[in-house]
Amino acid sequence: MSGLDLVAPEQRGLFIGGTWREAEGGAQFDVLDPADATVITAVADASVNDAVDALDAAVAAQHDWARTPPRQRGEILRGAFELINERADDFAELMSLEMGKPVAEARGEVTYGNEFFRWFSEEAARIHGRWMNNPMGGSRLLTIRKPVGPCFFVTPWNFPLAMGTRKIGPAIAAGCTMVVKPAELTPLTMLALTAVLTEAGLPAGVLNVVPTTRAGEMSKALMADDRLRKVSFTGSTPVGRLLVKQSADQLQRVSMELGGNAPFIVFDDADLDAAVEGAMIAKMRNMGEACTAANRFLVHESVADEFGAKLADRMSGLKVGRGQEAGIDVGPLIEEKAVETVGQLVTDAVQDGAKLLAGGSAPDGPGFFYSPTVLLGVHPESRINTEEIFGPVAPITTFASEEEAVERANATEYGLASYVYTKDLNRTIRMAESLEYGMVGVNTGLLSNPAAPFGGVKASGFGREGGFEGIEEYLETTYVGISAD
Repeated sequence: MSGLDLVAPEQRGLFIGGTWREAEGGAQFDVLDPADATVITAVADASVNDAVDALDAAVAAQHDWARTPPRQRGEILRGAFELINERADDFAELMSLEMGKPVAEARGEVTYGNEFFRWFSEEAARIHGRWMNNPMGGSRLLTIRKPVGPCFFVTPWNFPLAMGTRKIGPAIAAGCTMVVKPAELTPLTMLALTAVLTEAGLPAGVLNVVPTTRAGEMSKALMADDRLRKVSFTGSTPVGRLLVKQSADQLQRVSMELGGNAPFIVFDDADLDAAVEGAMIAKMRNMGEACTAANRFLVHESVADEFGAKLADRMSGLKVGRGQEAGIDVGPLIEEKAVETVGQLVTDAVQDGAKLLAGGSAPDGPGFFYSPTVLLGVHPESRINTEEIFGPVAPITTFASEEEAVERANATEYGLASYVYTKDLNRTIRMAESLEYGMVGVNTGLLSNPAAPFGGVKASGFGREGGFEGIEEYLETTYVGISAD
């Protein structure tokens, strides 16, 4: 088995109530290979009626699933973890095929994403409440943790395995059923993941998967249903705002992991070689198509030229090509529109006075490629500093003082990830306290960890995924007062 073989022809449909089936009217849509824009295969295109059927199945399964022993829920997750480990190379090839990232990097996502299943398999048995005496006497106070109920998950295209396991893992552990709408651009990995969970023993109706080209219609219909109790979305801030508004009528619980504009701050006392290494990780993970990607490089004016030269040298040495080929460092972007957007941001920055140190162009086709690019002397108000790039471009802007660095870093509506390079411990503490971000990486370019709470503030959303906090998103608290008289 390899790559596309993970998703058998009958598994390229909808998965509802434990059964693979066609979409209403037999509707399908094509999945494209971003390396050459050819069709990989077609998958079922769910209608709103199909989505309602999926919610029906989730609601029907919720009662029994909530009462399944926590250890049993954890063992299903552990079983899925083991199966994914056995097929890790196949999952990596499949992800590379539909999303574009190099196979080696996709293998890293399999390892990372699968850890959410292992982590939450262990957390399932650790859900607990508390018991205490009423401080005023006369009664006892008991709290019980219960699953929130049927959930609706909308996952993005850039991390098609990890963004699925990060939501599905804690929901299964907590005892929630779910309807999942995978990204239209990368549905195959989610379908393969669904097959693995079924093989691991997940009961019918707990997980229902509905790929679709009608995301807006589907979300609106499901969120208008008072049986749906929780929504978790990873994607753009504009769509997140819309979903939060839609959740208001039914007062659904929502988790939003939205856009980012991560600053990567390099102080004059930083180890520049380490900073460049961290920059390569923070910028080039997933070709820059990550909400945690370093978006703005704020570098002290005394070391900016040296840092820029070192970073440009590293970026220029990266090999661009189809992700399934040996030795490739940078795969294609997800679609042609992404290439156009990145190219225009670079053009605008150069017109604003930035100096091009590396890259700056899109290679001739086929495929949706853009060369790794470094810009020096980018104006603070240039579009590339205010908008999310989502591509392999590193814009460097200088600062003169710590206060200026903090002010520049916080001058955005976003607040997901941030990075700081310095040898000064006191400064590290000050920066961690001053930066308005849900996550701060100090002398590291890699923040994501299944054991840590992932999430942002401001327009980057709310709620946390991963860590001890991740399962809390799927639990309600019931207080029971017991008379002791």
